[in-house]
Amino acid sequence: MTDAAEPHIEIAENGPYLVSGGPLLTRRAPAMSTHGEPLDWHLVGAEDVDYETREEYALCRCGQSGSKPFCDGTHLATGFDGTLAADRGSGAQRRKTFRGANVVMTDDPTICAHAGFCGTRHTDVWKMIGETSDPEVRERLKRMVANCPSGRLQFSLQEGGEAVELEYEPSIAAIEDGPLWVRGAIKVQAPDGFAYELQNRMTLCRCGQSKNKPFCDGGHKEAGFRAP
Repeated sequence: MTDAAEPHIEIAENGPYLVSGGPLLTRRAPAMSTHGEPLDWHLVGAEDVDYETREEYALCRCGQSGSKPFCDGTHLATGFDGTLAADRGSGAQRRKTFRGANVVMTDDPTICAHAGFCGTRHTDVWKMIGETSDPEVRERLKRMVANCPSGRLQFSLQEGGEAVELEYEPSIAAIEDGPLWVRGAIKVQAPDGFAYELQNRMTLCRCGQSKNKPFCDGGHKEAGFRAP
């Protein structure tokens, strides 16, 4: 591993995520409405840190470990193909811009984890952006965008402005039956040494099924992935 002074993640070739620097490891699950729509995130378990704090740990990437979220070496027995297919270019080149009243939303669909915070049974943020002259709609849109774990959606207060982000302590949350939610601008490095663009929030595949590795593409839902 590289210098562990700063929290970072190295991706082992066809193997786990090797985490150094001691970022908090927690569990999160969406709080759902009575209609089954995600509203917010909540802790799973009574403590903020659900797992023993370690300076270094390895997290399963193949989806088959018997000790999820940790790696137990099962990838070696199954011949896991962890080929990284995600675009290595700047996210700014992929983002589409949606302009509203006193808010600008950008969208990079290539990193969508299908968490569902972007819409309800009545509407979604792409419709709402055109209705943001209503302050209530505008604030609701901001909350929905901020809850997007992958960072697919971002918002700024003006064209070309800096994205408004929640402040996160460097941490990793295992989303129940879903990906790893990496928060607080943790460096993620490929086996060949390439460092992915530093982001405040991103979701990494842990079911082994994503076609956009290392990022989640929602494949865990189709695969029926189950993990704490």
